[in-house]
Amino acid sequence: MNTSTVLQHRSYINEGYGLKSWLITHDHKRIALLYLISITLFFFVGSMAAAMIRLELATPSGDLVSAETYNKLFTMHGVIMVWFFLIPSIPAVLGNFLVPLMIGARDLAFPRLNLASWYLYTLGGGFTIGALIAGGVDTGWTFYTPYSSMFSNSYVVAVIVGVFIVGFSSIFTGINFIVTIHKMRAPGLTWFRLPLFIWANYATSVILVMATPVLAMTLSLVAIERILQIGIFDPALGGDPLLFQHLFWFYSHPAVYIMVLPAMGVASEIITCFSRNPIFGYRFMAYAILGIAVIGFLVWGHHMFVSGQSMYAGMMFSLLSFLVAIPSAVKVFNWTATLYNGTISFEAPMLYGLGFVGLFMIGGLTGLFLASLALDVHLTDTYFVIAHFHYIMVGGAVMAYFGGIHFWWPKMSGRIYPENWGRFSAIVIFLGFNLTFFPQFLLGYLGMPRRYHQYPEELQWLNEISSAGAVLLAVGYLLPLLYLLWSLRYGRIADSNPWKAKGLEWQALSPPIRDNFEDTPVVKEKAYAYIPEH
Repeated sequence: MNTSTVLQHRSYINEGYGLKSWLITHDHKRIALLYLISITLFFFVGSMAAAMIRLELATPSGDLVSAETYNKLFTMHGVIMVWFFLIPSIPAVLGNFLVPLMIGARDLAFPRLNLASWYLYTLGGGFTIGALIAGGVDTGWTFYTPYSSMFSNSYVVAVIVGVFIVGFSSIFTGINFIVTIHKMRAPGLTWFRLPLFIWANYATSVILVMATPVLAMTLSLVAIERILQIGIFDPALGGDPLLFQHLFWFYSHPAVYIMVLPAMGVASEIITCFSRNPIFGYRFMAYAILGIAVIGFLVWGHHMFVSGQSMYAGMMFSLLSFLVAIPSAVKVFNWTATLYNGTISFEAPMLYGLGFVGLFMIGGLTGLFLASLALDVHLTDTYFVIAHFHYIMVGGAVMAYFGGIHFWWPKMSGRIYPENWGRFSAIVIFLGFNLTFFPQFLLGYLGMPRRYHQYPEELQWLNEISSAGAVLLAVGYLLPLLYLLWSLRYGRIADSNPWKAKGLEWQALSPPIRDNFEDTPVVKEKAYAYIPEH
Protein backbone atom coordinates (compact mmCIF):
# COMPACT_ATOMS: atom_id res chain seq x y z
CA MET A 1 0.00 0.00 0.00
CA ASN A 2 1.31 3.45 -0.88
CA THR A 3 2.44 5.23 2.29
CA SER A 4 0.52 8.34 1.35
CA THR A 5 -2.70 6.38 1.63
CA VAL A 6 -1.90 4.43 4.78
CA LEU A 7 -3.72 6.80 7.11
CA GLN A 8 -6.63 7.00 4.68
CA HIS A 9 -7.64 3.39 5.27
CA ARG A 10 -10.35 2.67 7.78
CA SER A 11 -8.35 1.89 10.91
CA TYR A 12 -9.33 1.25 14.50
CA ILE A 13 -8.67 4.92 15.21
CA ASN A 14 -11.21 6.33 12.75
CA GLU A 15 -13.65 3.42 12.97
CA GLY A 16 -15.96 5.58 15.09
CA TYR A 17 -15.89 9.21 16.18
CA GLY A 18 -16.68 10.94 19.44
CA LEU A 19 -15.92 10.20 23.07
CA LYS A 20 -18.80 7.74 23.37
CA SER A 21 -17.37 5.50 20.65
CA TRP A 22 -14.23 5.15 22.76
CA LEU A 23 -15.96 4.69 26.12
CA ILE A 24 -18.12 1.80 24.89
CA THR A 25 -15.55 0.23 22.58
CA HIS A 26 -14.83 -3.50 22.65
CA ASP A 27 -11.75 -3.16 20.45
CA HIS A 28 -8.63 -4.30 22.32
CA LYS A 29 -6.53 -1.64 20.56
CA ARG A 30 -8.75 1.22 21.67
CA ILE A 31 -8.89 -0.16 25.21
CA ALA A 32 -5.08 -0.27 25.15
CA LEU A 33 -5.04 3.44 24.31
CA LEU A 34 -7.53 4.17 27.11
CA TYR A 35 -5.12 2.40 29.45
CA LEU A 36 -2.19 4.33 27.96
CA ILE A 37 -3.82 7.67 28.77
CA SER A 38 -4.91 6.61 32.29
CA ILE A 39 -1.59 5.03 33.20
CA THR A 40 0.35 8.05 31.92
CA LEU A 41 -1.68 10.33 34.19
CA PHE A 42 -0.99 8.11 37.19
CA PHE A 43 2.69 7.95 36.27
CA PHE A 44 3.05 11.72 36.44
CA VAL A 45 1.06 11.97 39.70
CA GLY A 46 3.34 9.35 41.27
CA SER A 47 6.38 11.09 39.83
CA MET A 48 5.34 14.40 41.41
CA ALA A 49 5.30 12.72 44.82
CA ALA A 50 8.77 11.32 44.09
CA ALA A 51 10.00 14.79 43.15
CA MET A 52 8.75 16.14 46.49
CA ILE A 53 10.54 13.33 48.32
CA ARG A 54 13.85 14.10 46.59
CA LEU A 55 13.43 17.84 47.26
CA GLU A 56 12.88 17.10 50.92
CA LEU A 57 15.97 14.88 51.06
CA ALA A 58 18.22 17.44 49.34
CA THR A 59 18.90 18.86 52.79
CA PRO A 60 19.48 16.85 55.98
CA SER A 61 17.26 18.89 58.30
CA GLY A 62 13.91 17.97 56.74
CA ASP A 63 12.80 21.58 56.34
CA LEU A 64 10.35 21.31 53.41
CA VAL A 65 7.54 19.14 54.81
CA SER A 66 6.67 17.68 58.19
CA ALA A 67 7.37 14.07 59.11
CA GLU A 68 3.67 13.26 58.79
CA THR A 69 3.45 14.80 55.31
CA TYR A 70 6.64 12.98 54.28
CA ASN A 71 5.06 9.67 55.36
CA LYS A 72 2.04 10.44 53.20
CA LEU A 73 4.22 11.44 50.25
CA PHE A 74 6.20 8.20 50.08
CA THR A 75 3.02 6.22 50.65
CA MET A 76 1.28 8.09 47.81
CA HIS A 77 4.31 7.53 45.58
CA GLY A 78 4.44 3.82 46.35
CA VAL A 79 0.72 3.13 46.13
CA ILE A 80 0.29 4.88 42.78
CA MET A 81 3.49 3.67 41.16
CA VAL A 82 3.13 0.02 42.22
CA TRP A 83 -0.60 -0.58 41.86
CA PHE A 84 -1.53 1.89 39.15
CA PHE A 85 1.56 2.12 36.95
CA LEU A 86 4.19 -0.62 37.27
CA ILE A 87 1.88 -3.63 37.56
CA PRO A 88 -0.58 -2.76 34.77
CA SER A 89 1.65 -0.72 32.42
CA ILE A 90 3.05 -3.31 29.99
CA PRO A 91 0.25 -5.93 30.18
CA ALA A 92 -2.62 -3.42 30.03
CA VAL A 93 -1.16 -1.12 27.36
CA LEU A 94 1.23 -3.14 25.19
CA GLY A 95 -0.33 -6.51 26.04
CA ASN A 96 -3.83 -5.35 25.27
CA PHE A 97 -2.73 -3.86 21.97
CA LEU A 98 -0.40 -6.64 20.86
CA VAL A 99 -1.51 -10.04 22.19
CA PRO A 100 -4.30 -10.53 19.60
CA LEU A 101 -2.16 -9.03 16.83
CA MET A 102 0.82 -11.22 17.66
CA ILE A 103 -1.19 -14.44 17.64
CA GLY A 104 -3.24 -13.55 14.55
CA ALA A 105 -6.57 -13.08 16.38
CA ARG A 106 -9.23 -10.47 15.74
CA ASP A 107 -9.62 -9.50 19.40
CA LEU A 108 -9.27 -10.86 22.91
CA ALA A 109 -11.52 -13.75 23.92
CA PHE A 110 -13.76 -11.57 26.11
CA PRO A 111 -13.92 -8.01 24.71
CA ARG A 112 -16.59 -6.83 27.17
CA LEU A 113 -14.58 -8.17 30.11
CA ASN A 114 -11.61 -6.26 28.72
CA LEU A 115 -13.57 -3.00 28.76
CA ALA A 116 -14.88 -3.78 32.25
CA SER A 117 -11.27 -4.24 33.32
CA TRP A 118 -10.42 -0.68 32.24
CA TYR A 119 -13.47 0.71 34.04
CA LEU A 120 -12.49 -1.12 37.23
CA TYR A 121 -8.96 0.25 36.90
CA THR A 122 -10.33 3.77 36.51
CA LEU A 123 -12.77 3.34 39.41
CA GLY A 124 -10.07 1.98 41.71
CA GLY A 125 -7.69 4.74 40.68
CA GLY A 126 -10.31 7.44 41.23
CA PHE A 127 -11.14 6.00 44.65
CA THR A 128 -7.49 5.97 45.66
CA ILE A 129 -6.69 9.44 44.35
CA GLY A 130 -9.81 10.77 46.10
CA ALA A 131 -8.65 9.24 49.39
CA LEU A 132 -5.17 10.69 48.94
CA ILE A 133 -6.58 14.15 48.23
CA ALA A 134 -8.94 13.91 51.21
CA GLY A 135 -6.05 13.40 53.59
CA GLY A 136 -3.85 10.61 52.35
CA VAL A 137 -2.48 7.55 54.07
CA ASP A 138 0.76 7.20 56.01
CA THR A 139 1.31 3.44 56.27
CA GLY A 140 3.59 2.93 53.27
CA TRP A 141 2.41 0.97 50.24
CA THR A 142 2.87 -2.28 52.19
CA PHE A 143 0.13 -1.42 54.75
CA TYR A 144 2.09 -3.21 57.49
CA THR A 145 -0.03 -4.24 60.47
CA PRO A 146 -0.87 -3.67 63.26
CA TYR A 147 -0.07 -0.01 62.46
CA SER A 148 -2.39 0.08 59.44
CA SER A 149 -5.14 -1.95 61.08
CA MET A 150 -5.19 -0.41 64.57
CA PHE A 151 -3.24 2.82 64.94
CA SER A 152 -2.98 4.94 61.80
CA ASN A 153 -5.31 7.94 61.72
CA SER A 154 -5.20 8.30 57.93
CA TYR A 155 -7.53 7.05 55.16
CA VAL A 156 -6.36 3.43 55.21
CA VAL A 157 -9.66 1.74 54.40
CA ALA A 158 -10.43 4.05 51.47
CA VAL A 159 -7.05 3.42 49.83
CA ILE A 160 -7.39 -0.32 50.49
CA VAL A 161 -10.76 -0.28 48.71
CA GLY A 162 -9.11 1.40 45.71
CA VAL A 163 -6.35 -1.22 45.56
CA PHE A 164 -8.91 -4.01 46.10
CA ILE A 165 -10.92 -2.81 43.08
CA VAL A 166 -7.91 -2.47 40.81
CA GLY A 167 -6.92 -6.03 41.74
CA PHE A 168 -10.03 -7.33 39.99
CA SER A 169 -9.03 -5.35 36.92
CA SER A 170 -5.75 -7.29 36.87
CA ILE A 171 -7.53 -10.62 37.32
CA PHE A 172 -9.91 -9.90 34.42
CA THR A 173 -6.98 -9.00 32.15
CA GLY A 174 -5.09 -12.13 33.17
CA ILE A 175 -8.05 -14.45 32.50
CA ASN A 176 -8.59 -12.79 29.11
CA PHE A 177 -4.96 -13.27 28.06
CA ILE A 178 -4.82 -16.92 29.20
CA VAL A 179 -7.98 -17.92 27.31
CA THR A 180 -7.00 -15.90 24.22
CA ILE A 181 -3.52 -17.41 23.98
CA HIS A 182 -4.89 -20.93 24.49
CA LYS A 183 -7.80 -20.73 22.09
CA MET A 184 -7.29 -18.08 19.43
CA ARG A 185 -3.84 -18.63 17.92
CA ALA A 186 -3.59 -18.45 14.14
CA PRO A 187 -3.19 -21.68 12.14
CA GLY A 188 0.39 -22.89 12.37
CA LEU A 189 1.21 -20.82 15.45
CA THR A 190 2.26 -23.59 17.83
CA TRP A 191 3.35 -22.91 21.41
CA PHE A 192 7.02 -22.92 20.44
CA ARG A 193 6.48 -20.52 17.58
CA LEU A 194 4.98 -17.91 19.91
CA PRO A 195 6.87 -14.64 20.38
CA LEU A 196 8.54 -14.40 23.78
CA PHE A 197 6.40 -11.36 24.52
CA ILE A 198 3.39 -13.70 24.41
CA TRP A 199 5.13 -16.24 26.66
CA ALA A 200 5.91 -13.45 29.11
CA ASN A 201 2.34 -12.16 29.18
CA TYR A 202 1.01 -15.71 29.54
CA ALA A 203 3.21 -16.39 32.58
CA THR A 204 2.35 -12.99 34.02
CA SER A 205 -1.35 -13.69 33.62
CA VAL A 206 -1.03 -16.97 35.53
CA ILE A 207 0.65 -15.11 38.39
CA LEU A 208 -2.04 -12.43 38.32
CA VAL A 209 -4.88 -14.92 38.50
CA MET A 210 -3.26 -17.06 41.23
CA ALA A 211 -1.73 -14.40 43.48
CA THR A 212 -4.02 -11.37 43.30
CA PRO A 213 -6.92 -13.01 45.22
CA VAL A 214 -4.51 -13.50 48.15
CA LEU A 215 -3.82 -9.76 48.18
CA ALA A 216 -7.55 -8.99 48.02
CA MET A 217 -8.19 -11.30 50.97
CA THR A 218 -5.31 -9.82 52.97
CA LEU A 219 -6.39 -6.22 52.49
CA SER A 220 -9.98 -7.18 53.31
CA LEU A 221 -8.76 -8.62 56.61
CA VAL A 222 -6.94 -5.38 57.39
CA ALA A 223 -10.12 -3.40 56.76
CA ILE A 224 -12.18 -5.82 58.87
CA GLU A 225 -9.75 -5.61 61.78
CA ARG A 226 -9.63 -1.83 61.50
CA ILE A 227 -13.41 -1.39 61.39
CA LEU A 228 -14.60 -4.21 63.68
CA GLN A 229 -11.59 -4.41 66.03
CA ILE A 230 -11.34 -8.17 65.51
CA GLY A 231 -7.98 -9.67 66.42
CA ILE A 232 -6.47 -10.92 63.17
CA PHE A 233 -3.09 -9.19 63.02
CA ASP A 234 -2.98 -7.19 66.28
CA PRO A 235 -1.21 -9.23 69.01
CA ALA A 236 -3.06 -7.28 71.68
CA LEU A 237 -6.28 -8.83 70.35
CA GLY A 238 -4.82 -12.29 69.82
CA GLY A 239 -3.72 -11.70 66.24
CA ASP A 240 -0.36 -12.20 64.53
CA PRO A 241 1.35 -9.41 62.52
CA LEU A 242 3.61 -11.99 60.87
CA LEU A 243 0.53 -13.54 59.29
CA PHE A 244 -0.02 -10.28 57.42
CA GLN A 245 3.56 -10.27 56.16
CA HIS A 246 3.31 -13.86 54.93
CA LEU A 247 0.05 -13.15 53.08
CA PHE A 248 1.15 -9.77 51.72
CA TRP A 249 4.49 -10.94 50.37
CA PHE A 250 3.01 -14.14 48.94
CA TYR A 251 1.40 -11.76 46.45
CA SER A 252 3.82 -8.90 46.43
CA HIS A 253 6.99 -10.80 45.65
CA PRO A 254 5.45 -12.48 42.58
CA ALA A 255 4.18 -8.97 41.77
CA VAL A 256 7.80 -8.05 41.06
CA TYR A 257 7.72 -10.62 38.26
CA ILE A 258 4.35 -9.26 37.09
CA MET A 259 6.35 -6.11 36.36
CA VAL A 260 9.57 -7.70 35.10
CA LEU A 261 8.41 -10.66 33.01
CA PRO A 262 6.51 -8.52 30.46
CA ALA A 263 9.54 -6.21 30.38
CA MET A 264 11.70 -9.22 29.52
CA GLY A 265 9.29 -10.03 26.71
CA VAL A 266 9.60 -6.51 25.31
CA ALA A 267 13.40 -6.62 25.53
CA SER A 268 13.47 -9.95 23.67
CA GLU A 269 11.43 -8.51 20.77
CA ILE A 270 13.60 -5.41 20.54
CA ILE A 271 17.03 -7.05 20.86
CA THR A 272 16.40 -9.71 18.24
CA CYS A 273 14.95 -7.16 15.80
CA PHE A 274 17.72 -4.59 16.05
CA SER A 275 20.51 -7.17 15.99
CA ARG A 276 18.91 -8.92 12.97
CA ASN A 277 19.60 -12.25 14.64
CA PRO A 278 17.20 -15.00 15.72
CA ILE A 279 16.88 -15.05 19.49
CA PHE A 280 19.55 -17.34 20.94
CA GLY A 281 18.17 -20.39 22.76
CA TYR A 282 14.50 -19.65 22.14
CA ARG A 283 13.20 -22.65 24.07
CA PHE A 284 15.47 -21.95 27.04
CA MET A 285 14.13 -18.40 27.06
CA ALA A 286 10.55 -19.68 27.16
CA TYR A 287 11.37 -22.19 29.91
CA ALA A 288 13.22 -19.49 31.85
CA ILE A 289 10.07 -17.33 31.81
CA LEU A 290 8.05 -20.21 33.25
CA GLY A 291 10.82 -20.98 35.75
CA ILE A 292 10.85 -17.41 37.04
CA ALA A 293 7.07 -17.46 37.37
CA VAL A 294 7.09 -20.71 39.38
CA ILE A 295 10.07 -19.98 41.66
CA GLY A 296 8.75 -16.44 42.20
CA PHE A 297 5.94 -17.97 44.27
CA LEU A 298 8.39 -19.61 46.66
CA VAL A 299 10.59 -16.76 47.82
CA TRP A 300 8.29 -14.40 49.70
CA GLY A 301 9.95 -15.17 53.03
CA HIS A 302 13.17 -13.38 52.07
CA HIS A 303 11.33 -10.15 52.87
CA MET A 304 11.06 -11.38 56.46
CA PHE A 305 14.61 -12.38 57.42
CA VAL A 306 14.57 -9.95 60.37
CA SER A 307 10.95 -10.52 61.34
CA GLY A 308 11.64 -13.35 63.75
CA GLN A 309 10.70 -16.27 61.51
CA SER A 310 12.62 -19.47 62.20
CA MET A 311 16.26 -19.77 61.17
CA TYR A 312 15.50 -22.83 59.06
CA ALA A 313 12.73 -21.01 57.18
CA GLY A 314 15.15 -18.15 56.56
CA MET A 315 17.78 -20.55 55.18
CA MET A 316 15.24 -22.15 52.85
CA PHE A 317 13.95 -18.82 51.55
CA SER A 318 17.54 -17.64 51.08
CA LEU A 319 18.36 -20.72 48.99
CA LEU A 320 15.23 -20.32 46.86
CA SER A 321 16.00 -16.64 46.34
CA PHE A 322 19.40 -17.56 44.95
CA LEU A 323 17.74 -20.15 42.69
CA VAL A 324 15.51 -17.56 41.03
CA ALA A 325 18.69 -15.88 39.79
CA ILE A 326 19.40 -18.88 37.52
CA PRO A 327 16.59 -18.43 34.96
CA SER A 328 17.16 -14.65 35.12
CA ALA A 329 20.83 -15.20 34.29
CA VAL A 330 19.82 -17.50 31.41
CA LYS A 331 17.86 -14.66 29.88
CA VAL A 332 20.69 -12.15 30.19
CA PHE A 333 23.14 -14.66 28.71
CA ASN A 334 20.82 -15.39 25.77
CA TRP A 335 20.22 -11.70 25.03
CA THR A 336 23.99 -11.21 25.02
CA ALA A 337 24.44 -14.22 22.73
CA THR A 338 21.76 -12.83 20.41
CA LEU A 339 23.72 -9.59 20.14
CA TYR A 340 26.93 -11.51 19.45
CA ASN A 341 27.63 -11.55 15.72
CA GLY A 342 24.43 -9.59 15.12
CA THR A 343 24.14 -6.59 12.84
CA ILE A 344 23.29 -4.14 15.58
CA SER A 345 21.63 -0.79 14.98
CA PHE A 346 21.01 1.71 17.73
CA GLU A 347 17.55 3.10 17.14
CA ALA A 348 15.73 4.42 20.21
CA PRO A 349 13.95 1.12 21.07
CA MET A 350 17.32 -0.68 21.03
CA LEU A 351 18.86 1.90 23.37
CA TYR A 352 15.94 1.44 25.75
CA GLY A 353 16.26 -2.35 25.42
CA LEU A 354 19.98 -2.31 26.18
CA GLY A 355 19.32 0.09 29.04
CA PHE A 356 16.82 -2.40 30.44
CA VAL A 357 19.38 -5.22 30.35
CA GLY A 358 22.04 -3.11 32.08
CA LEU A 359 19.78 -1.82 34.85
CA PHE A 360 18.15 -5.21 35.35
CA MET A 361 21.59 -6.79 35.80
CA ILE A 362 22.56 -4.28 38.48
CA GLY A 363 19.22 -4.78 40.21
CA GLY A 364 19.51 -8.55 39.98
CA LEU A 365 23.08 -8.74 41.25
CA THR A 366 22.35 -6.49 44.21
CA GLY A 367 19.36 -8.72 44.96
CA LEU A 368 21.83 -11.48 45.75
CA PHE A 369 23.14 -9.35 48.63
CA LEU A 370 19.62 -9.16 50.04
CA ALA A 371 19.05 -12.88 49.53
CA SER A 372 22.00 -13.56 51.82
CA LEU A 373 20.84 -13.91 55.43
CA ALA A 374 23.80 -12.24 57.10
CA LEU A 375 24.05 -9.29 54.70
CA ASP A 376 20.31 -8.71 54.79
CA VAL A 377 20.42 -8.09 58.54
CA HIS A 378 22.66 -5.09 57.89
CA LEU A 379 20.94 -3.85 54.73
CA THR A 380 17.26 -4.43 55.42
CA ASP A 381 15.07 -1.30 55.52
CA THR A 382 17.96 0.87 54.33
CA TYR A 383 18.37 2.80 51.09
CA PHE A 384 20.21 -0.21 49.65
CA VAL A 385 16.81 -1.90 49.40
CA ILE A 386 15.30 1.24 47.85
CA ALA A 387 18.05 1.30 45.21
CA HIS A 388 17.78 -2.44 44.51
CA PHE A 389 14.06 -2.56 43.85
CA HIS A 390 14.11 0.67 41.87
CA TYR A 391 16.75 -0.81 39.57
CA ILE A 392 14.48 -3.82 38.99
CA MET A 393 11.01 -2.29 39.04
CA VAL A 394 11.69 1.18 37.66
CA GLY A 395 15.00 0.99 35.83
CA GLY A 396 14.10 -2.34 34.31
CA ALA A 397 10.35 -2.20 33.84
CA VAL A 398 10.10 1.47 32.85
CA MET A 399 12.99 1.28 30.37
CA ALA A 400 11.34 -1.72 28.74
CA TYR A 401 7.94 -0.01 28.76
CA PHE A 402 9.39 3.07 27.04
CA GLY A 403 11.29 0.83 24.62
CA GLY A 404 8.09 -1.01 23.78
CA ILE A 405 6.15 2.21 23.29
CA HIS A 406 8.80 3.45 20.84
CA PHE A 407 9.08 0.08 19.07
CA TRP A 408 5.36 -0.31 18.44
CA TRP A 409 4.49 3.39 18.23
CA PRO A 410 4.35 3.30 14.39
CA LYS A 411 1.93 0.37 14.62
CA MET A 412 -0.22 2.04 17.27
CA SER A 413 -0.35 5.53 15.80
CA GLY A 414 0.53 5.10 12.11
CA ARG A 415 3.22 7.75 12.60
CA ILE A 416 6.99 7.77 13.09
CA TYR A 417 8.39 9.61 16.10
CA PRO A 418 11.52 11.83 15.71
CA GLU A 419 14.33 9.29 16.03
CA ASN A 420 17.04 11.62 17.34
CA TRP A 421 14.81 12.81 20.15
CA GLY A 422 14.03 9.19 20.96
CA ARG A 423 17.72 8.33 21.23
CA PHE A 424 18.42 11.45 23.26
CA SER A 425 15.65 10.72 25.78
CA ALA A 426 16.82 7.10 26.20
CA ILE A 427 20.33 8.32 27.07
CA VAL A 428 19.03 11.04 29.41
CA ILE A 429 16.79 8.58 31.26
CA PHE A 430 19.62 6.04 31.60
CA LEU A 431 22.04 8.65 32.98
CA GLY A 432 19.41 10.29 35.18
CA PHE A 433 18.32 6.97 36.60
CA ASN A 434 21.85 5.88 37.55
CA LEU A 435 22.64 9.30 39.01
CA THR A 436 19.49 9.08 41.13
CA PHE A 437 19.66 5.57 42.44
CA PHE A 438 23.28 4.37 42.42
CA PRO A 439 24.23 6.72 45.31
CA GLN A 440 21.43 5.11 47.28
CA PHE A 441 23.36 1.81 47.37
CA LEU A 442 26.11 3.71 49.20
CA LEU A 443 23.59 5.46 51.46
CA GLY A 444 22.13 2.09 52.42
CA TYR A 445 25.55 0.58 53.00
CA LEU A 446 26.36 3.54 55.27
CA GLY A 447 23.19 2.84 57.23
CA MET A 448 20.69 5.48 56.10
CA PRO A 449 17.24 4.01 56.88
CA ARG A 450 14.35 4.30 54.48
CA ARG A 451 11.17 6.26 55.34
CA TYR A 452 13.09 8.95 57.32
CA HIS A 453 12.84 12.60 56.27
CA GLN A 454 15.94 13.66 58.22
CA TYR A 455 19.47 12.25 58.16
CA PRO A 456 23.03 13.03 59.39
CA GLU A 457 24.86 15.86 57.57
CA GLU A 458 27.69 13.59 56.40
CA LEU A 459 25.20 11.86 54.09
CA GLN A 460 24.09 15.08 52.40
CA TRP A 461 26.42 14.94 49.40
CA LEU A 462 25.13 11.55 48.33
CA ASN A 463 21.56 12.74 48.74
CA GLU A 464 22.32 15.87 46.71
CA ILE A 465 23.68 13.76 43.84
CA SER A 466 20.57 11.60 44.04
CA SER A 467 18.25 14.63 43.98
CA ALA A 468 20.16 16.18 41.04
CA GLY A 469 19.79 12.89 39.18
CA ALA A 470 16.05 12.96 39.86
CA VAL A 471 15.82 16.32 38.07
CA LEU A 472 17.62 14.87 35.03
CA LEU A 473 15.38 11.80 35.17
CA ALA A 474 12.26 13.98 35.25
CA VAL A 475 13.45 15.78 32.09
CA GLY A 476 14.07 12.42 30.46
CA TYR A 477 10.53 11.25 31.29
CA LEU A 478 8.94 14.43 29.96
CA LEU A 479 10.68 14.32 26.57
CA PRO A 480 8.89 11.23 25.17
CA LEU A 481 5.54 12.64 26.22
CA LEU A 482 6.22 15.81 24.21
CA TYR A 483 7.67 14.37 21.01
CA LEU A 484 5.27 11.42 20.84
CA LEU A 485 2.33 13.83 21.08
CA TRP A 486 4.04 15.99 18.43
CA SER A 487 4.41 12.99 16.15
CA LEU A 488 0.68 12.31 16.19
CA ARG A 489 0.21 15.41 14.02
CA TYR A 490 3.56 16.05 12.40
CA GLY A 491 5.28 12.67 12.40
CA ARG A 492 6.14 10.92 9.15
CA ILE A 493 3.54 8.37 8.08
CA ALA A 494 4.60 4.82 8.96
CA ASP A 495 4.34 1.85 6.66
CA SER A 496 3.28 -1.56 7.93
CA ASN A 497 6.75 -2.66 8.99
CA PRO A 498 9.16 0.25 9.43
CA TRP A 499 11.69 -1.86 11.40
CA LYS A 500 11.59 -4.81 8.95
CA ALA A 501 10.70 -6.93 11.95
CA LYS A 502 9.27 -10.45 12.17
CA GLY A 503 5.97 -11.27 13.82
CA LEU A 504 2.33 -11.25 12.81
CA GLU A 505 1.64 -7.76 14.16
CA TRP A 506 3.87 -6.34 11.42
CA GLN A 507 1.68 -7.92 8.74
CA ALA A 508 -1.23 -5.71 9.82
CA LEU A 509 -1.60 -2.19 8.50
CA SER A 510 -0.32 0.74 10.54
CA PRO A 511 -2.58 1.54 12.31
CA PRO A 512 -4.45 -1.78 12.10
CA ILE A 513 -8.04 -2.11 10.91
CA ARG A 514 -10.85 -2.87 13.37
CA ASP A 515 -10.46 -6.67 13.10
CA ASN A 516 -6.65 -6.51 12.81
CA PHE A 517 -6.26 -8.58 9.62
CA GLU A 518 -8.21 -8.67 6.36
CA ASP A 519 -7.62 -12.45 6.21
CA THR A 520 -6.60 -14.79 8.99
CA PRO A 521 -2.80 -15.13 8.77
CA VAL A 522 -1.14 -18.53 8.55
CA VAL A 523 2.20 -19.09 10.30
CA LYS A 524 4.74 -21.14 8.34
CA GLU A 525 8.05 -20.33 10.03
CA LYS A 526 9.65 -20.24 13.47
CA ALA A 527 9.60 -17.16 15.65
CA TYR A 528 12.26 -14.57 14.88
CA ALA A 529 13.24 -16.02 11.50
CA TYR A 530 15.73 -13.25 10.85
CA ILE A 531 18.48 -13.99 8.37
CA PRO A 532 21.82 -12.81 9.86
CA GLU A 533 23.38 -10.15 7.64
CA HIS A 534 26.92 -11.49 7.75
